[in-house]
Amino acid sequence: MNVMELIQQNREYTVSLRREFHQYPELSWKEFRTAKRIREELDKFGIPYVEVAGTGTIATLKGKKDHPIIGLRCDIDALPIQEMTNLPFRSQNDGVMHACGHDSHMAMLLTAAKVLSEHRDELECTVKFIFQPAEEAMNGALKVLESGLLDTLDTVAGMHIFPKLPAGTISVDPGPRYTSAGFMKIKIIGKSGHGAMPESAVDPIYVGAKVVDALQSIASRESNPNDTVVVSICTFHCGTLPNIIAEWAELTGTVRTFNPKLQKQLPGIIERIIKGTCEAYRATYEFDYYIDIPATITDAHCSEISRRAVEHSIGEEHLIQFPGTPGGEDFSYYLERTPGVYAFVGCRTPENDCLYELHSDKFNLDEDSMLNGAAFYVQYTLEAQEEFA
Repeated sequence: MNVMELIQQNREYTVSLRREFHQYPELSWKEFRTAKRIREELDKFGIPYVEVAGTGTIATLKGKKDHPIIGLRCDIDALPIQEMTNLPFRSQNDGVMHACGHDSHMAMLLTAAKVLSEHRDELECTVKFIFQPAEEAMNGALKVLESGLLDTLDTVAGMHIFPKLPAGTISVDPGPRYTSAGFMKIKIIGKSGHGAMPESAVDPIYVGAKVVDALQSIASRESNPNDTVVVSICTFHCGTLPNIIAEWAELTGTVRTFNPKLQKQLPGIIERIIKGTCEAYRATYEFDYYIDIPATITDAHCSEISRRAVEHSIGEEHLIQFPGTPGGEDFSYYLERTPGVYAFVGCRTPENDCLYELHSDKFNLDEDSMLNGAAFYVQYTLEAQEEFA
């Protein structure tokens, strides 16, 4: 099987699918049209599937052997962003946009499914195609895994289109790919009063500002300088009028690290700082650390398989090394259970030289880069079926 040649023959299919998905983006847990189109394509390929987690789909392609079982996953949801591009296939859904490239992820995985289904007589394995909802909500992976349909995977591969890398390149390095992703809500409770008489009140804005400042000491004084630690307060809501000291303030933020041990320690460190700061200024607090996704870590063995997959399908010259990035990905839950790889597929071109990153309202990608991603899915399957036989 000449994988890249087969993928290139399907370029029009890949591009047209991506553009259709881009025109009709849907938010997490609302991917109804998207799921319908995915299943229509799977029906054409003769690949049976089951619906999971409402809008998710797991399709199973059986080759000559039941094992090994190789999982290939993509995410399918979009973001609540008003698209500001002038693309002829721009979003038709007001306030919703595929600004994170999930449209291309679906197109790449469906192209891989098409090619593999047309060559199923060459497969010495079973392939599960995982179309996962709600990655942006950070809870789609767990809902899919709760189905139990992926409990017997031998390996799993995922990927993300990546504008920090030039189009034509792929990174499959071992180790951390994304940091853990924690999310928190902090409520500072003071005592309301007149803005002209602050001594009779406890100002939650002042205390909240002290909390924001104190939390920045975690990176400089609470953790090893060799560790990546990000603590960002991203919203701060308080008050109604310019002469009233409010009763409370609400802050939300995110926390990131590559270090799994530190990840478990950070909620306690953060609460200790909040508690001490509030006590110093006569306020109380409520603290909710409501999501804590683990770091996405590629298995070293699967990284080596992936390196061979890139060499055999796209060419060794397309391999590129890239350190992990402080984003978050619930693909990490798959990798906690199953050895696997998370690849970064470069999509930057000179015309779009990182002007617009992921989650930008003007994000776009080099569509030929999708061919590399689809080829990687197929070739990883071929390499892994031998390695895990």
